[in-house]
Amino acid sequence: MTTLFDRLAQIIRENGPLTVADYMRHCLLDPEFGYYSTRDPFGAKGDFTTAPEISQMFGELIGLALAQAWLDQGAPSPFALVELGPGRGTLLADLLRATKGVPGFHDAAQLHMIEASPTLRDFQIRTIPHKILHHDTLASVPDLPVFLIANEFFDALPIRQFVRDGAGWRERVVGFVDGALAFGLADVSHPPGLEDRLSDTKDGDLVEISPAYAAIARDIDARLTQKGGIAYIIDYGDWRSLGDTFQALHAHKPDPPLDRPGSADLTAHVDFEAIAKAVQTATTSRLTPQGVFLERLGITNRAQALAQNLEGSALDQHVAAHRRLTHPDEMGTLFKVMALYPKDGPLPPGVTA
Repeated sequence: MTTLFDRLAQIIRENGPLTVADYMRHCLLDPEFGYYSTRDPFGAKGDFTTAPEISQMFGELIGLALAQAWLDQGAPSPFALVELGPGRGTLLADLLRATKGVPGFHDAAQLHMIEASPTLRDFQIRTIPHKILHHDTLASVPDLPVFLIANEFFDALPIRQFVRDGAGWRERVVGFVDGALAFGLADVSHPPGLEDRLSDTKDGDLVEISPAYAAIARDIDARLTQKGGIAYIIDYGDWRSLGDTFQALHAHKPDPPLDRPGSADLTAHVDFEAIAKAVQTATTSRLTPQGVFLERLGITNRAQALAQNLEGSALDQHVAAHRRLTHPDEMGTLFKVMALYPKDGPLPPGVTA
């Protein structure tokens, strides 16, 4: 029986080692064996849990922040409400419930979801009681003001890894050693985009880049500049890439990234500086820790209000969810938020200029 391992072995035999980016693409999106193509990865039975699955408060607060930004920009109608990588659709469902009392917001919103997985598209259709339109990429979303959320989307985009070698770089690749997948290094090269990293790295340092970041950021930038709107990018990572963050998760535990091709989630920390550099005309906010962002939006008040109707184990789980989303030792510091918005436009809620 053919597996993704067999398919990768054939590709490597015929074409040589894969870049880490190509390995990620095959593992995550292969139509027959890819991780996202074939399963629901979320929740207790999956491999990881995202913020919207932890508590309804996350999606509710994001929704109210988007609605306030929409009002601040004059309540344009119609507008595209877009989510990149919406998972099961939980965030958007909570967002829509929280904003149903905002006059005109639902009537003006067209719901667009950027989703490559047929399995997850089915989940989204069942989860969201509104008409939604699916797209493979942002490019096919109508040319409207765009109010966009990308929560744990950029971390799954394919990355390339380069190890500093003198004044050049050696790309990390995936090949075969003794019948098993293994990392190796290509010959020294001088890839475009890494010239400025010679000043802050030394021999042996590893830097990760993702060409996909720039293409998506430029598309968002152009839409915000031409039509208005905002974008919230929420993910784990930091301002600048340095070090090996390529990782796999299987059954909620770290897993060697070459051990289970197609059966484990593959991600890397997001380089927010690379996203910001790709934005040419819109404004990017400062990077804000997720815990600070949610506190600014009022998560503690919302948590206290919900707690009044809870007791016992339900209350314990609610308190734990609040802590997980906001505490520095949980998701509060590792996860960051950056907003994109039109030049000279109003600052979106929760972030600073």
